[in-house]
Amino acid sequence: MDDNSRNELERLRKQISQQEKMASLGLLSAGIAHEIQNPLNFVINFSKLSRKLLEDMEDVLDELESKLPEDADDEIREIMDDLKENMVKIEDNGNRASSIVRGILLYSRGKDDEYIPTNLCQLTKEYVWLSYHAVRANNKSFNVAIKEEYDETLPPVKVIPQDFSRAVLNLMNNACYAVFSKSKGVTENPYNPTIQVSLKKDGDQVRLVIEDNGSGITKEVKEKLYTPFFTTKPVGEGTGLGLSITKSIIEQKHNGTIEMESEPDKFTRFTITIPIQ
Repeated sequence: MDDNSRNELERLRKQISQQEKMASLGLLSAGIAHEIQNPLNFVINFSKLSRKLLEDMEDVLDELESKLPEDADDEIREIMDDLKENMVKIEDNGNRASSIVRGILLYSRGKDDEYIPTNLCQLTKEYVWLSYHAVRANNKSFNVAIKEEYDETLPPVKVIPQDFSRAVLNLMNNACYAVFSKSKGVTENPYNPTIQVSLKKDGDQVRLVIEDNGSGITKEVKEKLYTPFFTTKPVGEGTGLGLSITKSIIEQKHNGTIEMESEPDKFTRFTITIPIQ
């Protein structure tokens, strides 16, 4: 076996090892998500109950209004209004966290090839920010402006949610990596890392665009972009499977298309279209 073959074998061995590690992390995240859901339900339900108790307390105050000094009544009502606002915020953020947890469970344990009418705006937004926070957790210096544009009039679209979310996650991870890599190499001109996400109805299709102003992609890399196990990332940081899996998800499972435009050191734009079934 020559040196090139040995090096390639070693590279594949490390990538397979990384895949096994990611699979274990997927099972772990599903378990954690399941355990977090119960206390989240507790938070949401008791915030609703507390808000109801505040409404009951307001009724009692209305009955006692003539018996309380005016300044005391006003002060109590102000405090109650603040508590109501706090309860609403707790409930809203609890629902937001619960939605993310459900997404993680769906992503890791959803039924294979089950097409479900899905709110793509909500699903896409969740995984855009899930990707950002995941990168941010591993790189405290990472930051990026994320500009989003969603067509809220978009009807539910039949997709395999755990697969579509995986495609969004893969593209967002690559965009985050591209802007982070560029930011580490910029020394002169001010650079503002930016990712733009757009999801709109286009005739009888849905069009998702994820664009970054990162390091871009060379012509040589473009030719191998969707080749399984091909990666430009250092060993341990990428498996080379993300884009090949994304292409398969969009083209084979959702009868859609995936296109890429890029200029080195300027931008990369991925455009996904899938039919509205």
